[in-house]
Amino acid sequence: MCGILAVFGCVDNSQAKRSRIIELSRRLRHRGPDWSGLHCHQDCYLAHQRLAIVDPASGDQPLYNEDKSIIVTVNGEIYNHEELRAKLKNHKFRTGSDCEVIAHLYEEYGENFVDMLDGMFSFVLLDTRDKSFIAARDAIGITPLYMGWGLDGSIWFASEMKALSDDCERFTSFLPGHIYSSKTGELRRWYNPPWFAENTPSTPYDPLVLREAFEKAVKKRLMTDVPFGVLLSGGLDSSLVASVASRYLAESEVAKQWGSQLHTFCIGLKGSPDLKAGREVADYLGTHHNEFTFTVQEGLDALEEVIYHVETYDVTTIRASTPMFLMSRKIKSLGVKMVLSGEGSDEILGGYLYFHKAPNKDEFHQETCRKIKALHLYDCLRANKSTSAWGLEARVPFLDKQFINIAMDIDPEWKMIRPDLGRIEKWVLRNAFDDEQKPYLPKHILYRQKEQFSDGVGYSWIDGLKDHANAHVTDAMLAQAGYVYPENTPPTKEAYYYRTIFEKFFPKNAARSTVPGGPSVACSTAKAMEWDAEWSKNPDPSGRAALGVHAAAYEEVKPSALPKSATPLSDLPHKVQAGTIESVATVV
Repeated sequence: MCGILAVFGCVDNSQAKRSRIIELSRRLRHRGPDWSGLHCHQDCYLAHQRLAIVDPASGDQPLYNEDKSIIVTVNGEIYNHEELRAKLKNHKFRTGSDCEVIAHLYEEYGENFVDMLDGMFSFVLLDTRDKSFIAARDAIGITPLYMGWGLDGSIWFASEMKALSDDCERFTSFLPGHIYSSKTGELRRWYNPPWFAENTPSTPYDPLVLREAFEKAVKKRLMTDVPFGVLLSGGLDSSLVASVASRYLAESEVAKQWGSQLHTFCIGLKGSPDLKAGREVADYLGTHHNEFTFTVQEGLDALEEVIYHVETYDVTTIRASTPMFLMSRKIKSLGVKMVLSGEGSDEILGGYLYFHKAPNKDEFHQETCRKIKALHLYDCLRANKSTSAWGLEARVPFLDKQFINIAMDIDPEWKMIRPDLGRIEKWVLRNAFDDEQKPYLPKHILYRQKEQFSDGVGYSWIDGLKDHANAHVTDAMLAQAGYVYPENTPPTKEAYYYRTIFEKFFPKNAARSTVPGGPSVACSTAKAMEWDAEWSKNPDPSGRAALGVHAAAYEEVKPSALPKSATPLSDLPHKVQAGTIESVATVV
């Protein structure tokens, strides 16, 4: 995963400004430690920090068209680049990079080519012929992108907030599935799938169609010229990714270079559920498995660094990012530069345990739509930034555009959790891969209960985080939280502790506004909290907060044990933050 930085319209285009751009781009070097590039054109700068995955020898960026009138800096992977090259026979390519097609597609089709790209990407492109520029982000927001504005009228784009926060008066997260054009000065959505309108679909469930779509999604992500592996927690999603990858690795091009035995990786506290389940799946699939353990103290020691890299104070994200951050460092030390991961399945298929309480198929479907639209603020952000912190790229086959379209077109009645019919969460996926003739996974793994990553690494991890926060945040501090942090007021000591660390690195108002807020139980949106009145008594994002559903659920919290919230002056705006996820996610 690379790092990009682009600045347009700088009043100062001196050598000092060039040096400043290089300095800011260097803040992204963890994302791309293999090479650095910078192109300057008058008052425009496009910088790049490269992680070389495809064509390491010649694919340095920025990239150009034939006469170098079009310059592009890209973070991501274009899986259908060979197919697109075949459509561009009149164009001459300089490299074997999958991202070079972007410059030529723009030259051929103008701004209306983005939907042709099959992959994960954020890019900024400059057309020197008229000095116009565009920026775009992939459909779901797998790759991060921020947009900012300087006091001198300049416009900035960067992979991470830390590269522009100091030099921009205002900045925001660039919406996924959108393109910005300097010609109109506006963002418009280029990604317009049928599910986006949240209308309930009626297509009958076909297990083979769903299975084939996912297998294709995994196979296309085996495109690499460097060593790779799979993050394997032993849960359903990561196990299916590993199973499909292992099954098709032998016949792939990458096997000729790196061998046909899949490498898998797992992390957890000693004796954690994930370590046990991950080892069992690895043994069944015959992978070369790597187990990493960490202690609660090691996780606590890494918290500041984690928050600096993932750029959030969201509790769920930090809980899960920390073990992923530690594991990524270990993986990179083994010489691996790319991994496949299982993010996205729970959002698309309603896999979180709170979906057990969905009152009907319409609300079930609408919640999955809301969850997918907000992925760029949560799991995509975590998976990308916690791995990129160590120059490791994470690819997510469940977020393949075609797979999403097929899965979201299924009548949600089939996705509903129906114990009376033997259907647990994500039954449509489990059933699709329940092959008696050529089993993908052992039955008990295929039907293992959903376990969130931050829980699966060991329940004492979250308990340790809460104890640590309780030791650093007093009751008096939490009581005044509404005055100290009127926007997205932290409701717990753990949230307050993360917020103080975040504010140290990113003190501007614009920074804290990039993080979503609102109550959640077991990773629900605020809207889904309405499904069960009991949830408001224990609004914790852990899966164990799904009272009466999770096998190791928290004990029910008595009303008298709940902390009293501060009443902010004039009922400050944080009272409306419960709708943040929905309002952010539905902007068009």
